[in-house]
Amino acid sequence: MITFQKTDNLVIVAVIGEFTLTDFQEFENQVLYKSHFDGKANLLFDWRDMLDYTVDVAWEEIKFMREHGSEFNRVAVVTDDQWQGWSAWVSILFINEDVLVFSDYDEAVAWVSADEYMNE
Repeated sequence: MITFQKTDNLVIVAVIGEFTLTDFQEFENQVLYKSHFDGKANLLFDWRDMLDYTVDVAWEEIKFMREHGSEFNRVAVVTDDQWQGWSAWVSILFINEDVLVFSDYDEAVAWVSADEYMNE
């Protein structure tokens, strides 16, 4: 299951349980729709409650970041899972935007919503 929350130019995407291809496609549609009308956004992935993801999701994530990574100012990933953190770091290889992995949700929100990136 996936949930979305938008405040100003910050989009928070929380994954609960297994992250499926259907969830990813919903994420893609929602985030691209929001960025199309609202301009460059900051994106926060909350993966603390994600139990697993399918291989096709990992591949889609890489393709998505290659195609759309420049549409975001900053991307924060919140997780305590080593493999999920590694997956986020792999995405960095494909984009030129700021991507950081956090274990603390509040630190991630503070970093991803920093004022100097609000109007880029």
